[in-house]
Amino acid sequence: MDDNRYRVKPDQLRWVCDPQALGFETTAELEPLASPIGQERAMAAIDFGANIASEGYNVFVLGPVGTGRSTMTRQALERIAKTRPQPDDWCYVYNFEDPRAPRAIGLPAGKGSELREDIDELIEDINQAITRAFDSEDYQNQRDELLKDFREQRAERLQQFEQEADEAGFTVGRGPGGLVVAPATNGEMMSPQDYAKLPEEERKAVDRRREELQDKLIDILRHSQRQEKEVREKVKELDREVVEFAAGHYFDDLQAKYQQYPEVVKQLAQMKQDLIENVAQFRDGEEQTPQLPMPPGFPSLERSPYDRYRLNLLLGHSDMEGAPVVFESNPTIDNLTGQIEHQTHMGALVTDFTMIKPGALHRANGGYLLLEAKAVLSRPFAWEALKRCLKNKEIRVESLQDQLRWLSTVSLEPEPIPLDVKVVLLGSPQLYYLLYTYDEDFSKLFKVKADFNIVMDRGEEALQQYARFVATRCQMEDLPAFSAPAVAKIAEYGARAAGDQGKFTTRFVEVADLVREAAHWANENGNSDAVTVEDVQQAIDHHIWRSNRIEQRILELIEQGTIMVDTEGEAVGQINGIALLPLGDYMIGKPTRLTARSFLGRTGIVNIEREAELSGPIHNKGMLILSGYLGQKYSSRFPLSCAASISFEQSYEEVEGDSAACAELYTLLSSLGEIPIKQGLAVTGSVNQHGQVQPVGGVTRKIEGFFATCKVKGLTGEQGVIIPAGNVRHLMLREEVVQAVQDNKFHIYAVETIDEGLQILTGMPAGEPDEEGNYPEGTVHGAVQDRLRQFAEALKEYGAGPALPGQGKDGKK
Repeated sequence: MDDNRYRVKPDQLRWVCDPQALGFETTAELEPLASPIGQERAMAAIDFGANIASEGYNVFVLGPVGTGRSTMTRQALERIAKTRPQPDDWCYVYNFEDPRAPRAIGLPAGKGSELREDIDELIEDINQAITRAFDSEDYQNQRDELLKDFREQRAERLQQFEQEADEAGFTVGRGPGGLVVAPATNGEMMSPQDYAKLPEEERKAVDRRREELQDKLIDILRHSQRQEKEVREKVKELDREVVEFAAGHYFDDLQAKYQQYPEVVKQLAQMKQDLIENVAQFRDGEEQTPQLPMPPGFPSLERSPYDRYRLNLLLGHSDMEGAPVVFESNPTIDNLTGQIEHQTHMGALVTDFTMIKPGALHRANGGYLLLEAKAVLSRPFAWEALKRCLKNKEIRVESLQDQLRWLSTVSLEPEPIPLDVKVVLLGSPQLYYLLYTYDEDFSKLFKVKADFNIVMDRGEEALQQYARFVATRCQMEDLPAFSAPAVAKIAEYGARAAGDQGKFTTRFVEVADLVREAAHWANENGNSDAVTVEDVQQAIDHHIWRSNRIEQRILELIEQGTIMVDTEGEAVGQINGIALLPLGDYMIGKPTRLTARSFLGRTGIVNIEREAELSGPIHNKGMLILSGYLGQKYSSRFPLSCAASISFEQSYEEVEGDSAACAELYTLLSSLGEIPIKQGLAVTGSVNQHGQVQPVGGVTRKIEGFFATCKVKGLTGEQGVIIPAGNVRHLMLREEVVQAVQDNKFHIYAVETIDEGLQILTGMPAGEPDEEGNYPEGTVHGAVQDRLRQFAEALKEYGAGPALPGQGKDGKK
């Protein structure tokens, strides 16, 4: 049979980039990229989500790692943010009405810093003014005058009382409870012994008179206390007048400056009123002395009374151009919504409004917040807190301790700050679809999907963009320029990584790594002028060498015969399949022997991997398709009555996927028809019930894996791989394999149907049925049909005789 028509030509095995088509000698001649490449759809979605003002249009950026989704998204947001207005400054101030609930004040960008400086200056001015006022001679004279009158009047009344008591034979002394009246003898207080010697009538008269004098003394003292209170009030009123006169105009000036901001004016008015009402706290100036000595650097609870007038500038945007773009790498609930810090004092935690710290939502307010979706979801309570802020359009300071505490404690409850932010989440497609399916809030809050692709169409423009990408990396990282052939080799690498001759990969992390490694080898090789194609190839080869230890070990085991793979001769019911084995950053094609055995019975096709629970659901589906194919192909005239088993030999891990379906069908037909199969050929491909061969993934790696096996076993010129015709465009084989095909040492066959593959594997025609559905002799299908007919007749005859142990007449258990 002529198999040449199925052979893939060498020029179809890989796309080769012509360096002359690039139009430059080195990348030094090229301009760097001004915008991302290969992600037009995703970038348009990000622009849309960032610009639309409607509620809920936050963005979820999905795509595999390495596509540049994080870098491109941040660059796009920073570009858009520059065109946006600066957000407001936000600050917290002391709440004189409820100290546990600090007030939030919003001001235009830059005004927050200005107000803080003004208030700090105000505190310094009023502190100096109050100190000067209370130290002034005029104030001291007025205060002394008020105190002098009171003291003179009190002293005069006491002196008159003492004179009256002396005339009555009593004296005034000081006892434990204050001033007391006691009987006296010759101006001295009478002793208890002398008092006891007095006659009873005289003692009674003394007691009555003493009580009268004591009551009078009490009246005098009470009157003095009332006078003292009045004097204190007068002194306080004097202090208030002095403070208002000395410092009031400072507040008035500041209120006039910020008159267009009512919240600031209100706060200044309350500060002024508090200063006047609590003037005693400020008479000694700002410096306070701790009640207890504290270790150096240890926070003290004793603080200046002026601290409650200060302003906690939570966010200031005076130096910012446009709106903020914030990326939070550790999105805990505290880092998102802010936190209230505490100081330890005497075993207790203390705090105030100046210890409120902003979170990522505060810093991004008015702009854009970039988060890794997986990181947010893995932090306790962070996802729910984020959704709560977006739904309520406000930032309420929350903490992990608040969510977990089981004892009620008193702490600050800062006033929430209005939220106006676009949140951009970065995550995998799987995570996006899970959230969309199971989180009822997700579709309402993240209405924009920016889907990053892993490939881009190859064309002249794309090729130039790839070249400019290399030039950009060279300029940004100070790498030597690349020659045109070197860039062509990188472009071919991009097509190979994409797994399609008509595509380039957009996993630019891998491409950038190749650029860096090639530049390294150029330096090692002394190519300081420009990186050559040999340097790029060395980088590729060295990367493979660093990663293919396991592949080399497998090839050694195949060469030794430990892993049994035949690459010569023929065998019935045996074929070479090719499995993909991922090894992190490297993937290999591992040849695997498949065998089939068929015999009389009713059990149908037995998947040994399935019976051993080593078969995945997709592989099981492929096996069921084989039954459908056999029934459609051979059972139009008689029932399909056979038993067969199919196995992956020396396979000790789960088998998944349907890419071995063609190989399984070929080996099954070989066993049924007792037709030998060429062992120098390997097969990959899926199949449907009509016998059409369907494309599969990883075909390039599979071919290279079997080629390497044939190479260690010895190339005979009869070896090769049968692939689906739909996979030809996906081939990007290494030059070594292409050269072997060109030298007729190795062959690639592309088939569209099972029949075409049968002809290549067996050297026999597959056969076409006549009008009655019978296949001619000397064909594969004819041999299989004859064998199945024999099985059916034998089973019919056996069914009329005695049943096997454990079976009925119908052959069922």
